[in-house]
Amino acid sequence: MSASQELEQAATKYALEAVRLDKQGSRGMAITMYQKGISVLLKLVRLYPNYGLNSVYIQRAQAYQDRIKALQGEGPVQSFQPQQERSVEMMEPSAETGTDGKASYDELVLDEKPNVRWNQVVGLDPAKKAIKEAIVYPVERPDLFPLGWPRGILLFGPPGCGKTLVAAAVATEIDAAFISVDAASIMSKWLGEAEKNVAKLFTSARKTASNGRPAIVFIDELDSLIGMHSNEVGGETRVRNQFLKEMDGVMDKGKNIHAYVIGATNKPWALDWPFIRRFQKRILVPLPDHEARLNMLKLYTANLNLSSKVDLDEFARLAGGFSGSDIRDICQSAHLRVIGELFESGKASDKHAKPRPISTNDFKGILSDRKPSVSPRIVSSYNEWAEAFKAL
Repeated sequence: MSASQELEQAATKYALEAVRLDKQGSRGMAITMYQKGISVLLKLVRLYPNYGLNSVYIQRAQAYQDRIKALQGEGPVQSFQPQQERSVEMMEPSAETGTDGKASYDELVLDEKPNVRWNQVVGLDPAKKAIKEAIVYPVERPDLFPLGWPRGILLFGPPGCGKTLVAAAVATEIDAAFISVDAASIMSKWLGEAEKNVAKLFTSARKTASNGRPAIVFIDELDSLIGMHSNEVGGETRVRNQFLKEMDGVMDKGKNIHAYVIGATNKPWALDWPFIRRFQKRILVPLPDHEARLNMLKLYTANLNLSSKVDLDEFARLAGGFSGSDIRDICQSAHLRVIGELFESGKASDKHAKPRPISTNDFKGILSDRKPSVSPRIVSSYNEWAEAFKAL
């Protein structure tokens, strides 16, 4: 066992013991255990300054420190509550994992049926076409694919451009089980639980697909899980190896089940090559072009009261370089501006009073105070990576 693993185990032990004592009302002993947990966490951060989970360690240490302050406060201390437990304990016992204090799988995974249609995914025609060829058509006519079909799809590009929306839309299209997980959440769990949760994630998808229903495992912030690290510590290597193993299991050419892995990342250059090549489709989800921006504006302003003089085509031109989420935020901000005027005028108390129509100047005013969330330099980086690794 490495030194980092020993420290992680020690931190976990102190955390669990502190919470147990806290629940029992053993204030002094609980404080001691919290302090020991903090000491170990900060030691991990000092020894491994480049470790990807350091932000999590610091958050945990802060949560312990906050609880210590509460326990040391004057007068009676409020009894330990479940919501406090979630903020200070790293691994909460659950019915899912028994009573040994292991992290709950249900805390990580959102298994739901999305309700997103293709017409809600504005623009992105090349991405939609590629993902239909990889997933939708094989589900509808598997007999037409003697060589099998891609199981791993990587969506990469700037934040706020529709990667999650595309994944949800294809799940709706094929009525798939949509198993969504945030990679950073997986990696924030402790000591062996991350790789176990990865294994359970894929086992659930394969079981669903084997029973005749397509399954999509959607992993957001994929780089947090399988990115390149110059200084791997603890269970990180084990998680990466487990992910490779599970991906190979999904792509087994002898098992033509409809289980798919869709990974989304804003940092494709952080991915290591063994993982990149397991995603047979690597699709850029770019910033919207003029036509896409115009269609987004029509969608987001459909229920807003616009002045007849507002030229959405001009606004689409002015919004060049903005992401889809940026454009939605701009529309929302323009709407809030006229709502604010109504309240400031004192007329909002009259239930019949309505805000004035949103004007071109409102949109221009918002644009003058807002910059795109994605810089041209980053856009260039996405295009360069796409030229090197794209696979449509």
